[in-house]
Amino acid sequence: MKFFLAHFTGSGPRAALRTLTHWLLLGGLAAATGCSTIPRPGAPAERRGDEIVVAGKFFHTGTPVVTWMDPGGYDAYRVERRFGPYAESSWEASQAASRELKTPNRYGLRARGLTTNQVEQVRGGGWDLPLLQNVVDQFVIHFDVCGVSRTCFRVLQDQRDLSVHFMLDLDGTIYQTLDLKERAWHATTSNDRSVGIEVANMGAYGTNEANPLAVWYRPGTNGQPTVITLPAGLGDGGIRTKGFVGHPARPEPVHGVTQGHELVQYDFTPEQYAALARLTATLCQVFPKIKCAYPVDAQGRLIDHKLPNAELAAYGGVLGHFHIQTNKVDPGPAFQWDYVIGRARELMAAPCLPERSARALRQF
Repeated sequence: MKFFLAHFTGSGPRAALRTLTHWLLLGGLAAATGCSTIPRPGAPAERRGDEIVVAGKFFHTGTPVVTWMDPGGYDAYRVERRFGPYAESSWEASQAASRELKTPNRYGLRARGLTTNQVEQVRGGGWDLPLLQNVVDQFVIHFDVCGVSRTCFRVLQDQRDLSVHFMLDLDGTIYQTLDLKERAWHATTSNDRSVGIEVANMGAYGTNEANPLAVWYRPGTNGQPTVITLPAGLGDGGIRTKGFVGHPARPEPVHGVTQGHELVQYDFTPEQYAALARLTATLCQVFPKIKCAYPVDAQGRLIDHKLPNAELAAYGGVLGHFHIQTNKVDPGPAFQWDYVIGRARELMAAPCLPERSARALRQF
């Protein structure tokens, strides 16, 4: 023992004892048992490919997620344009190319309601999860009027000085562009308290209003489903699932009233609904103040217009952009609120993710 102490330490008996204890725990125990619960330095930390990032922590969703850190992701932390030529994409060149770009950061700090000390704590990135959970109480759903998530990010990042936490593509792939600790710029007065998602969809239009729906949707014949057709200039649209052919969940255009206007819109894809339900369940679990519910009137029917200011200020849960601003109608009359919320509640009550689903995510 004296030889051990002399060989491994030179700092006295107490330091030697600490060294010995450390060796026994990390090395000797592993050698004796043939295994170790502590990863070796440099060992990769495996991810399943379904995680979202909240205050630096990973949370599983059960559906494919591509973060800004992953290959093929969309990084809203960058200051340059994503789709301009690299040599011409600096902040200075980006600002010159678009008059709407006013600041290199397209996001900010969730400062409203925080004390001065809390602002100092988090301004460098130091959010702890309980503090963030106390701040975030809304999940805002948008349609992007871009058709695919790649175009959506180009518009937000390269042209409009805006941001959103998530984008949901036609094939059900979720892209996360920012940690949810950030204040994304997507929903005006709700930005400080909300998480936002842009769902790929060409939007809703007045019945007598010119619209691009005939370009994007090819109605099926002889019982065939309606097909989403990408304009030739988009190529594959950046859709991650190779060879994916999208179909709206309902083949016919959907008519309905939002903000007092009669609108027409094609539905979202089944893949989008499935992914959104899982993300909704995850957010409602991670953020207890986000109720798994949407705004309803006294009869339990969806409120189809902006909430009065006092009601919006008091509301915590899932809502549409049109609940926040009178000049917005997204996610539109085709959006199936009951399915998303109902399925999310089922998932929240489920005990676990089936292993076959977990394997599929690892292969994504």
